[in-house]
Formats: sequence, C-alpha cells, structure tokens
Amino acid sequence: MKYRLAAFADEAASDLAGQMAAMKGNGIKLLEIRGVDGLNIDQLSREKAREIRRRLDDEGLGVWSLGSPFGKIGIHEDFAPHLDSFRHSLELAEILGAGHFRLFSFYGATEVGPVLERLSAFVEAAKGSDLILCHENEKEIYGDTAIKCLEIHRALPGLRAVFDPANFIQCGQDTKEAWELLSPYVEYMHIKDALWDGSVVPAGRGVGELPDLLSKYGGEVLTIEPHLTVFEGFDKLENEQKTQMPYTYPDARTAFKAATDALKEIIGGQSNGKAKTRNHRYGQHGQRSSRVLSEQRVPQG
Repeated sequence: MKYRLAAFADEAASDLAGQMAAMKGNGIKLLEIRGVDGLNIDQLSREKAREIRRRLDDEGLGVWSLGSPFGKIGIHEDFAPHLDSFRHSLELAEILGAGHFRLFSFYGATEVGPVLERLSAFVEAAKGSDLILCHENEKEIYGDTAIKCLEIHRALPGLRAVFDPANFIQCGQDTKEAWELLSPYVEYMHIKDALWDGSVVPAGRGVGELPDLLSKYGGEVLTIEPHLTVFEGFDKLENEQKTQMPYTYPDARTAFKAATDALKEIIGGQSNGKAKTRNHRYGQHGQRSSRVLSEQRVPQG
C-alpha cells in the first residue's frame, strides 16, 4: 500500500520554518501539529493559526491532525476551562484545515464512568464539525491498556482510535493482542517502537511488531513520532562508547530522519514482498515482560 506520511515535526525543530524544512527534507507532506514557535497547539490565537496555514500552503504542506493535549489533566481537576479551551481548539483545527483531533482519557481515573462523561462532552462539542476525534492510548491515563481502550470505544462508537505501539509496550501490553481488540476502531497509527524496558527505538527495532501491524493496517496515513534520545555530545564520544548507545542521536533533525528512514525501510520491504519482523519479543535480558512496566520517564506524546 502507498501510505501518506505525517509527522510530529516539532521533534525536529521548535519553529515552523525548521519543521517545514525537516518535513520537506524527508518527503513528508502532512503535519500532526502539537507545538510551534514555542506555543502548544491549544495556545495559538486564530491569527497565528491563519499565519501557519498560509505558510504551510505556500510550501505545499498540510495539517493532518491536531496533536492536542486534551484529556491530559486529572480526572478530578476542574473540567470547565479545559472544555472551553477544547472549543477554541476546534476553531483552530478548522482554520488549519485539520481533519483529525487527538485526545486522551485523563489521569487518575479508576473507573470508566467519569472518563466517558468528559469524553462525551468533547464529542458533543465537536458535533457539526467535520473533525474526527481520536483517542490515543498512553501510559498513566485511563485508556492505557487495550481492554480499557475497548471500554471507551464500545461506549463511544463515534470516537476513533490512534494506535500507538510504543505507548502500549510501556504499559506491558502486547501490541498484537491490542490490535486484535482495537483494529475495528483504529483511524490511524503513531509510528513509535519500544523495548520492554520502556525505551523508545526506531520502528522495527523494538517489540512492537510494526511490520506485522502495518501488514494488517487498512488506513492510508501514518504519523511519525520519533521520541528518540538526543545527546548533543554524541559526536564527541569514542566509537566504543557510541556502540553502547545505538539509538542515540547528536541532534533532533538526525533523530527525526532516523525515525523516518526506519519506517520507510519497513514500508519498502512490504512493497517488495520482503517485510521482515525482527524478533525482539525478548528484551535486553532475554525475558519477556507480561506485567505493567516499572516507572521510567520517557518522552510522552
């Protein structure tokens, strides 16, 4: 299948000019916009959004989705201002020409009821727009494992899913099992892989079974979300030290390119009928994790 590639280009550069350059340099036409020019997407003014749209249009680029932070607050926090900000961001999405809007399912919830109440408010607020709201699985929110995500989607069939393999791995969730449960609800995927210790690696280098998942994926768009380790002093290390840090990069643009190239390698292999699934089911110590992973801070989406 011929995929269209999107990306969180704020992982290549914080400013819009740098993001557009990274996208064009890697053959990516679509942006999942999360942060630009020092502002989170929900902090943009309408005027700023119009400027961003104009500059993207001039470069032949477009916005695929708003990589919003909505649903990333505590379940007991005041929801009213959060919902007001969501309504503002719906206007931004229209200005930017986005067709999709990424959401989360709140921190600290122990039962699904309060989560559904708040997610339903998002769905209601978005009625009448052409936006497709999509819930992303993530560590520490209610929808962290596949069975909890399934609860949400069964209760709110109009809410689609962003399937993030690395985020499932960081919760001890097997990605193939998650796919079996959630594939009917998947709108698109975030391309991010990880090892069982929670560390993020390029697509196909972890335990996420990316080649297998992509062979089953029926969508057209894939969003690259690198989350790879950047160490500015990497180039100054001795070769032996570098080999001990195989997925560490000297700067954000290099990490962004590595993430993009890894996905293209998988896609190219499938196109040629040569897709290979790397056997990383057993982690660095040869033991597969089947439990929730211990807390390890890695960049979150």
